Amino acid sequence: MTRADTSRAAADTLTGGPRSGRVRRPGVPLPLMLPALVGLAFLLLPLVALLARAPWRTLPDQLTSTAVWQALQLSLVSATAATAVSLVLGVPLAWLLARTEFPGRGLVRALVTLPLVLPPVVGGVALLLALGRNGIVGQWLDAWFGITLPFTTAGVVVAEAFVAMPFLVISVEGTLRAADPRYEEAATTLGASRFTAFRRVTLPLIAPGVAAGSVLAWARALGEFGATITFAGNFPGRTQTMPLAVYLALQNDPAAAIALSLVLLAVSIAVLAGLRDRWMTAS
Repeated sequence: MTRADTSRAAADTLTGGPRSGRVRRPGVPLPLMLPALVGLAFLLLPLVALLARAPWRTLPDQLTSTAVWQALQLSLVSATAATAVSLVLGVPLAWLLARTEFPGRGLVRALVTLPLVLPPVVGGVALLLALGRNGIVGQWLDAWFGITLPFTTAGVVVAEAFVAMPFLVISVEGTLRAADPRYEEAATTLGASRFTAFRRVTLPLIAPGVAAGSVLAWARALGEFGATITFAGNFPGRTQTMPLAVYLALQNDPAAAIALSLVLLAVSIAVLAGLRDRWMTAS
């Protein structure tokens, strides 16, 4: 028997025979199974507890209260506005990082992703120092245009866009890097400007990545707490979003806090379900 025949026989033994297309998966070692199960329980137990302790009988009354609807409406509007801001600013930024070469691009990319790891409260403090009435830019906005962002609904949008935009930029940049740039080059050789090539050729190609990034940014903006309460405050009907309402209700009415948490949980599950084909399927 030649060496090739020996190798083929060994491969057939590992795969269950020469005609078997399935690979025999080895059993999971016990030292790996136990920590995996503990980790799974650690992640699922709080969610199970939330569902188990939910006031299902009074849930409709809890969710139809005026305070809840104000917080929910403000959250939906501000998260949508923050996503729109992220789209207008983040898509060009992602294109710049993916398609152009310039000194310090790696540093710029690191700074763009910094809000992902920056504590949200620190982000709120930074926004106050930049856009507050005495901030580096905020003092000029107030003096020249009479625009005051802190502790306003617009401030909520700014805080949410600050923490949500990196999700969109990362998603769109990855899609741009995977897209073939030769289509853009072909469009420019046919007389199209770079912007026309981006609008008519590149943007349709990366539409799935833009949609996925927009959903992620919207979900992140909807759940933002630290930067919002630091920069915009917690005023019912004006700056009190759903996470802030949960925090406030937990001190006075735990049942209302659980009801609000269930709403945010349902939104999170819906986002994951919508993105399952892109992020949750195995290759």
